[in-house]
Amino acid sequence: MGGREQQSTVGDYVTLVRGTTYKGVLVGKPGPALLGLGSIEPGGGFRIADYKTYGGECPEELMLFPGDIFASLKGATKDGKMIGSVARVPSTVPTGRLTQDTVKLVFRNPNSADKSYLHWVLRTPQYREYCAGHAMGSAVVALSRRDFLEYPVPPPTDERRAAVALFDAIEERIDINRRMNETLQAIARALFKSWFVDFDPVRARAENLDPGLPKQIASLFPDSFEDSELGEIPKGWKVGTLADFSTLNPEAWSKDTRPTAIRYVDLANTKWGRVEVVTVYAAQDAPSRAQRVLRLGDTIVGTVRPGNGSYALISEDGLTGSTGFAVLRPRQVQYVQFVYLAATTAENIEALQHLADGGAYPAVRPEVVAATQAIKPSDGVINRFSRLAGALLAKVAENERESRTLAALRDTLLPELVSGDLRLSSLLSKAERVTT
Repeated sequence: MGGREQQSTVGDYVTLVRGTTYKGVLVGKPGPALLGLGSIEPGGGFRIADYKTYGGECPEELMLFPGDIFASLKGATKDGKMIGSVARVPSTVPTGRLTQDTVKLVFRNPNSADKSYLHWVLRTPQYREYCAGHAMGSAVVALSRRDFLEYPVPPPTDERRAAVALFDAIEERIDINRRMNETLQAIARALFKSWFVDFDPVRARAENLDPGLPKQIASLFPDSFEDSELGEIPKGWKVGTLADFSTLNPEAWSKDTRPTAIRYVDLANTKWGRVEVVTVYAAQDAPSRAQRVLRLGDTIVGTVRPGNGSYALISEDGLTGSTGFAVLRPRQVQYVQFVYLAATTAENIEALQHLADGGAYPAVRPEVVAATQAIKPSDGVINRFSRLAGALLAKVAENERESRTLAALRDTLLPELVSGDLRLSSLLSKAERVTT
């Protein structure tokens, strides 16, 4: 960043309001979402999650609303990745409250253009390097308010405004994809529950009611029930386990087969059906837990603190998973969607959480995941389910790929926001492609 451009600082744009502690007994009561360190991605960005609400005192100065920017000036760990990380409250969080770990940026000029501009300046790698260089402390590292406010901000030229418009468009598209995927996954799960948990088509046929399905699909279902160890199940269906449909942990790298570059998937960055981050390591630098070979169509379920929801359906080849995952590889291609949805129902994840034992790291053995009970329907039903759910989950994978591509474009251009090495015509062209 050239010295002649350093005409202002973060402090020229904002003042800071620090959050306060809160009463634990009021957590979970109706109120705004508590937005602490867990709501900020290390390095910047809002972390989507199911936030706890707070029913206690929430002074206006501590409240956060969509579009507001807040930050962490301290790190939760010694690596310092959280120091100075900023996030912008999305429209899906109508109200939030600061905690003792976060600060709100109050803009001197409440101009939305200024808000977006500063937000992206504070997402650049140059800013991250500044935070690392000004970190203080040993047990818990921190960035002082003074250093935060003194970070130099280049002037907002036309090229930089165009870059910000592109980054905003990318963020909006990624958010649209995320919300669409939540809907698609919910539809797939509802279909699984209807067919294989509640047995709705069978119940309708048993009562001479219209199951609400095309005739060729409805006729695949039995029209009566029989007793089993799980209670009544559709006649002719069986009670089995996920091991009947999949192979547990089928592959691991050896010294001879280990690739030179490891594309690593870990538990921390796999949440509720999404692989949020894939980290690339040279083979010699990869974590010791980077051993599980992942293939297209595998289901991965975290065995350490399983209640955290570290599960996903693998939608690409070439990934390596942590040994903290149980990998379920479908025995037949038509089992892919069934295995994923059966293994990751809310009830099964909760059951794994209750079965986990251990002190600091409660866990279950991978064999426990494979032993999860599952209904064994007829081949005709499961094949039809594979087609219907497969179309939904294929669109989920397509959206995820698009979002990763857009995020890579954003991350490639972010350094240029500060350096000024931007071309207006190129940025406008890229922004138009993203928004159409």
